[in-house]
Amino acid sequence: MHRDDQSVSLPTALASERVAEINEAIDRITRWARGREDIVGLLLVGSCARNAARPDSDIDVVLLTTDESRYLFEDAWAVELGLGELICTESWGPITERRHSMASGLEVELGIGSPTWAKTDPVDSGTQRVVTDGARVLHDPAGILADLLAAC
Repeated sequence: MHRDDQSVSLPTALASERVAEINEAIDRITRWARGREDIVGLLLVGSCARNAARPDSDIDVVLLTTDESRYLFEDAWAVELGLGELICTESWGPITERRHSMASGLEVELGIGSPTWAKTDPVDSGTQRVVTDGARVLHDPAGILADLLAAC
């Protein structure tokens, strides 16, 4: 699935500068992912995906890859994306969270995992919670995220 417009429609309670920053970061991450063959899915989740972001909200993205170690143990990609300082790494079963803080204070949480996170027979209960809480496909060349959303 290829979307040209990744803009998020955010509540008017957010300053227009913050809305622009969030949309620019999502667009930058999406363009970057489309150029990498090992990234098989990119899913915006959480408050930004359900258009309910608040001034203190972060950007939550699930990144599915065939080369997890590249994103878990190397930092060049995060520097390339301008994600800022790594402030937290935490394992949540099949997903490992890498939370970054940009210079503005906006936090970007990338949940890195393998394509098996999106399996649909059956859908993992944790995966289902994440998806049903709000999800928007950003990059899905093989359709695995579309299948997951349909299954949830």
